[in-house]
Amino acid sequence: MKKICAGLILFLMVLISVFGGTRETFGQEQRVFDDAGLLSQEEKSAFEDRISSMRDEMNMDVVVVTTEDTGGKSAKEYAEAYYIDHNYGVGSDYRGVLFLIDMDNREIYLLPVGKMNRFLTDNRWNAILDASYEAVSKQDYAGSVDDFLDGVIKYYHAGIPGGQYNYDKDTGTIRIYRSIRLYEALFALGTALLIAGLSCMGVVHSYSMKKERSRGNSYLKAYRGESQFAYYNQTDHLLHKTVTHMIIPRNNNNQGGGGGGLSSGGRSTTHSSSGRTMGGGGRKF
Repeated sequence: MKKICAGLILFLMVLISVFGGTRETFGQEQRVFDDAGLLSQEEKSAFEDRISSMRDEMNMDVVVVTTEDTGGKSAKEYAEAYYIDHNYGVGSDYRGVLFLIDMDNREIYLLPVGKMNRFLTDNRWNAILDASYEAVSKQDYAGSVDDFLDGVIKYYHAGIPGGQYNYDKDTGTIRIYRSIRLYEALFALGTALLIAGLSCMGVVHSYSMKKERSRGNSYLKAYRGESQFAYYNQTDHLLHKTVTHMIIPRNNNNQGGGGGGLSSGGRSTTHSSSGRTMGGGGRKF
């Protein structure tokens, strides 16, 4: 009994470690890069403090960048290169998010990476850009960053929406998000142990053969003595064969987002670059 209890405790510890995940603690590393000079020193300091808390809470990276010269790159190319070149992100999937105010192309760009794409679906990052656009169009650049940070933490707290999936626009691959919460795993474990225990008790009771022993060997031999086997030759004849062909038309209008019971509301359009899964988009101002 002690060994069983010890095994259950060990199993629970493994479950907690798996579903709880490994978290990293971040120091006060710089994550606001105002190369275009759009923010005051007080605003940058406030954003640095807020981002540091968000990174610790979410276990993901958060970066804010402004620029007035992209070197001929689009806002998308600049944001992705900035994230990759500076090796931002947490864990093997480099999860995190970058917000760019591009004064060269007059565009704001939101770049979710890794698991952040699960939280910031296409609908969600577009909603964040809607709010940030209102501020940046009025030259309220600090307000635009504030709206970005508000949206990220809001949707992180809301959690990954049901039916969420990543759609790789380059390959057409769909990766559906599947997860098991800790309480669900514990409930399944308890149910499995209960069923296994009842089954074992039933098997032990059945193989004890208490009733058979009481009836004696003479009864067992009696019904076996009358048993016999008989074999007959039997042949099946195929009389008719019918083959039906049906052409199923291809749905060219469905580009991977709505078929198979998938909801467009949970879709995150992504692509791969330098071992990173990247999504998001931009808005001109």
